[in-house]
Amino acid sequence: MPDREIRGDAEPAFLPYGRQEIADVDIKAVVEALVSGWLTTGPRVSEFEQAFAAHVGAGEGVAVNSGTAALHCAMRAIGVGAGDEVIVPAITFAASANAALYEGATPVFADIEPDTLLIDPVSVAARITPKTRAIVAVDYAGQPADYDALAQLAKPRGIRIIADACHAPGAVYKGRATGTLADISCFSFHPVKHLTTCEGGMSVTDDAAMATHMRRFRNHGIGSDHRSREAAGAHAYDMAELGFNYRLPDVQCALGLAQLKRLPGWVEARQRIARLYDDALAGLAEAVPLKTHSDRTNAHHLYVVRLMDGIDRDRVFARLRADGIGANVHYAPVYLHSYYAKLGYKPGLCPAAEAAARQIITLPMFPAMTEADVRRVVGALTRATA
Repeated sequence: MPDREIRGDAEPAFLPYGRQEIADVDIKAVVEALVSGWLTTGPRVSEFEQAFAAHVGAGEGVAVNSGTAALHCAMRAIGVGAGDEVIVPAITFAASANAALYEGATPVFADIEPDTLLIDPVSVAARITPKTRAIVAVDYAGQPADYDALAQLAKPRGIRIIADACHAPGAVYKGRATGTLADISCFSFHPVKHLTTCEGGMSVTDDAAMATHMRRFRNHGIGSDHRSREAAGAHAYDMAELGFNYRLPDVQCALGLAQLKRLPGWVEARQRIARLYDDALAGLAEAVPLKTHSDRTNAHHLYVVRLMDGIDRDRVFARLRADGIGANVHYAPVYLHSYYAKLGYKPGLCPAAEAAARQIITLPMFPAMTEADVRRVVGALTRATA
């Protein structure tokens, strides 16, 4: 029997901005894990870690229960702590900055390139101080940041680079894959990402000591887990630091392993859909797609357009939703959230980010989309911006 695809949209006429694909092969893998006797801390965890790390070109992988947990593990592994500053792009999901707060550090927000929404190395350079411990490079929408420019700023000063590559598995920067561009690279397996484990994430690195530290940190700060103690016939364990329960269960790793085999095809499908959008939007002056640099390959987690001055983005958003198009917005500057206002952050920190946030809109993007779907979205956008 051919694989059936199970989709989560309750209303078939509505086109969501993102959607996972679950097929029979995924269900079979999960059921096998369920009946294997190992629901968590079992063999599928290390198998998934090794397979994903190899796929992205890294030496070590540490599976965790979210992309946020991956970022937090990375902060701990590089030694971020109280009194440190961590430079983060203003346009990103809040977790990129929150992970620094978890470790007692201060997020310092850098502005973005207006045509890509990637972190601007010029803005980063202006924000480096003796307290700067790390730079978080967010591969926004699926395009890698300018890692060479960031490395030129970071390495001479002993500053670490963490790649928030949650949008970008399968992307390439100057011939190098995401997963190989930073001290630690972090990925997400949320259902709207390139592959899913329901919820989940992974940190990858070539530094074995950092990987060991992250594995301990995800396990309450305990260096051994139940499986390793069973194998050794031992019962004793030591909590060497205050950690968290960030473990990813075997059942979810089984799903990830099944999905990983289809990841290259899904990335290619996203790139095909992006080209269809590019062609269809070429004549629409009111909405300009984000630029992809010629030295990079975009994995297209998102397809984002920037509306021209004078167009009411929220009105366009409402019209698209009324037309059955699941538009979204990614993102408002993190420091404009009410929690960050309580910490003393104020508007005006990053003018380019604030201007972009008033104009950007995310269009549907997922591998199962058809050319007809793209035409439908562009038609609705044309009407909404008229």
